[in-house]
Amino acid sequence: MSIPLDFARTLATVVDEGTLDAAARRLHITPSAVSQRLRALEDQVGRVVLVRSKPVRTTAAGDAVVRLARQLALLEHDALAAMGAEGGDVASVPLAVNADSLATWFLPPLHRVAQRRPVVFDLHRDDQDFTAGLLESGVVMAAVTSREAPVAGCRVRDLGVLRYEAVAAAGFAQRWFPGGVDGAALARAPLVDFDRRDDLQSQWLTTRGVSTGEPPRHRVPASQDFATAVALGFGWGLLPEFQSAHGLADGTLVRLGGDPIDVPLFWQQWNLTSPLLDEVADEVVGEGRRVLATQRVSRR
Repeated sequence: MSIPLDFARTLATVVDEGTLDAAARRLHITPSAVSQRLRALEDQVGRVVLVRSKPVRTTAAGDAVVRLARQLALLEHDALAAMGAEGGDVASVPLAVNADSLATWFLPPLHRVAQRRPVVFDLHRDDQDFTAGLLESGVVMAAVTSREAPVAGCRVRDLGVLRYEAVAAAGFAQRWFPGGVDGAALARAPLVDFDRRDDLQSQWLTTRGVSTGEPPRHRVPASQDFATAVALGFGWGLLPEFQSAHGLADGTLVRLGGDPIDVPLFWQQWNLTSPLLDEVADEVVGEGRRVLATQRVSRR
């Protein structure tokens, strides 16, 4: 059994674009031709590779084919670059990253690579506990993740620790914690979550012996806007030191006490020889190790 490379690339394009019609426009062929290629691919491999929903989604077999297509595209770019024949060819490198890293330290190293290389970055933002899943599915080539165990076919490098502290606007603290930050006050005071998967505030409440179901919750699903909501006094929340340092220094934010929560971050990338992907990795890992806390994580 073999996988026709044009068909694999077609499947990857469909996944990128979300629909067969959009993929057809990008490939400059008809939607019928896209559908025929997918059917031929499924006949060739003997498995269904795509669920034709909106947006489309791949099966496990489809994930493997998409990953192959992306790896071949990267290796092709590297080969052309090695021959000095890349010309106007621009490589697209899909990466996954958590929101707080994206908002604070992640972009400068990518900018340095883009200054030297003909490359564009397709960034996928997700919680650090879930970015590894995008590697497994072949959606991205590398990811910032909290997962230390390597994804199959990937290698791992340590980035450092993103430390979070519970903080609140000074006026908010005066209103909601006049007698101190105790369990009764925390059960009443509003807090800010990033989204429904964000459990940092709940983890911190648990360490203070407070039921996580009691406080009212705002949800603000963008890192900078989350920090702004805390600074404005919507509620208290856990912020990385990057985002809280200025407010703590000028007194507009105050610490609520309790232990910080340390989130270890790792860089996982496909385990293949690619000068471009290795260059991206070296820049990201170097930046992470410079700017993230380096203390060992206290395992909870």
